[in-house]
Amino acid sequence: MAEKQYIGKAEFGAVVLAAGSGSRMNEKIAKQYLPLGGKPLICYALRAFEESDVAQIVLVVAGGHEDYCRKEIVERFGFSKVRTIVAGGSERCDSVQAGLKALSGADYVLIHDAARPFVDQAMLVRTMEAVKAYQAVVVGMPVKDTIKIVDAYRTAVETPDRRSLWQVQTPQAFSYPLIRDAYDKVLSGRMNISQGSVSASDEAARPLTDDAQVLELAYGKKCKLIEGSYRNIKVTTPEDLEVAEVFCSRGHLLF
Repeated sequence: MAEKQYIGKAEFGAVVLAAGSGSRMNEKIAKQYLPLGGKPLICYALRAFEESDVAQIVLVVAGGHEDYCRKEIVERFGFSKVRTIVAGGSERCDSVQAGLKALSGADYVLIHDAARPFVDQAMLVRTMEAVKAYQAVVVGMPVKDTIKIVDAYRTAVETPDRRSLWQVQTPQAFSYPLIRDAYDKVLSGRMNISQGSVSASDEAARPLTDDAQVLELAYGKKCKLIEGSYRNIKVTTPEDLEVAEVFCSRGHLLF
């Protein structure tokens, strides 16, 4: 086994999520494999963690893509810290739980969407230092636009104060035992709801799109927000990929 790497005496692991279908990209292949700057998009997030003080990476991919990712991504591009490749689930939360279960021996874990290629070393260091102090850290940035809350008919019913709103990004970092227990607790509860053994509250029935949300549901624990970057975009639509290519052309990604 490779020598462990540390910030202080804490060991960090990473769960990198690449199990989505990318249906909004309108492409025949999943978005994580689309070319960006001449390389598959997935490579950029993996490279960032490979060059960081993270000791091990669990890569979560769509079921059936494990061998392809091992040969064409991990081995081809030399990502030695990817220790495990596992199949994700039908929802993001299922994929995160699968990744957490596959992680071994970490004190802290960073959870990151592979569709965010512009995570950099400064952001990772800020995140790892902050999670040691706060146990639960979310990367994000203040919103620039006015936000409207709408009803079922798309009628604006409320305008929240923009000064209190942040757009959440990844990585999100946590004490590993804390977030592992939170996911197990919340997803177990959802299983009970789906089987009809307990009734669902509106909050419990909401889609789980954010790791901090799981911690809030499980224990009511709040997360510390730290600054990410407005360049830390998530490539979800063709327009996002165009923006990412512009960033690449300006030297923000040098593979």
